[in-house]
Amino acid sequence: MDVASVLCMNPPGDGKKSYANNSLLQRIVISKSKPFLVETISNVVRSMRRSSSSINGGWPACFRVVDLGCSSGPNTLQVISEIIDTINDEVICNQLEEDIDPEIQVFLNDLPTNDFNGVLKDVPTFYNQHSKNKLRCFVSASAGSFYGRLFPRESLHFAHSSYCLHWLSKVPDGIDEENRGNIYIGKSSPPNIYKAYKEQFEKDFSNFLKLRCEEMKARGRMVLILVGRSILHPLASKSCFPIWDLLATSLMDLVAEGLVKEDDLDSFNMPYYSPHEEEVRKIVEKEGSFSLDKLETFEVNWNLREAITMGEGTFVSNENQSGQIVSNYIRAIVEPMLIHHFGEAIIDKLFEIYSDHITEHLCFHDSKHTSILVSITKKVENTKKC
Repeated sequence: MDVASVLCMNPPGDGKKSYANNSLLQRIVISKSKPFLVETISNVVRSMRRSSSSINGGWPACFRVVDLGCSSGPNTLQVISEIIDTINDEVICNQLEEDIDPEIQVFLNDLPTNDFNGVLKDVPTFYNQHSKNKLRCFVSASAGSFYGRLFPRESLHFAHSSYCLHWLSKVPDGIDEENRGNIYIGKSSPPNIYKAYKEQFEKDFSNFLKLRCEEMKARGRMVLILVGRSILHPLASKSCFPIWDLLATSLMDLVAEGLVKEDDLDSFNMPYYSPHEEEVRKIVEKEGSFSLDKLETFEVNWNLREAITMGEGTFVSNENQSGQIVSNYIRAIVEPMLIHHFGEAIIDKLFEIYSDHITEHLCFHDSKHTSILVSITKKVENTKKC
């Protein structure tokens, strides 16, 4: 699988099955991580104010920000809005002289398969919403994988990424023959499958940090939100990744019905890894380009009942509805990959079965998604080394 060519959200536009209409999980995660983001941005501003290396007490003429893995839909500009509002409040209201007209340049990054046309259509409205801010904003798209260089050396002040770094650059080598009946680290996966996935994540995340070190200015900051897991040793659990176990079970049901070839199932593995917080901590410390400022975790229910406290949607108490909600947002994420490997004919049937399995699971389990929040700062001594 060429991950960069098939990994995209489902499908462009605002259809019923689109990512735009099934990204409430990501919106909840962004909302719950807002205090963490605002605190980090405020610290960036205060740090720059203490600096005397540039004009206006350390504040640059143009502050450059990137959102890595921005995707499309209603969430895309939400984080950027929070960043701009925080900077405007911290810098414009309290710290800069009246005659200064500061600017912020925002890069929205994702793979070339992303629906950038849909994203950029929303930019004029975004400009209007922030027209009263003194901070002038310029938004542009940047297509490419964050597992490669994206920007000139030492050009960025701040980087953000939410729910993207669990996607690997590739499926780990040599696991197809040994991971039969699974699409990820499953209950029947041998120990070397977990080892292969863990090593691929370590390689990819370390490379990501190295590349961002090259692109970021000294003391540049990053806020990363990762899909994580709560169990340090997944092989010690009967089912550490039920959301993928149940999708594999649904595919096995289609194998039993003769709609999917068993060999096709055995040769499909997700380019995905959800780390434990301690794995993230160790990689940051070992790679060495950034200092770890803060690391936190929080959980979101599978059925997204947190949405009621955000004024989003209706609380879901019916397991059948919950199963469909989970099925819909997983489908919006993985359907293009599944179509690439299995073909389009099975997709509707697959997610009907998957919804039923999720519904049954939620009758007996109060399952939650784990998110990892990370704030890191580029070390000054690495400015020339990166």
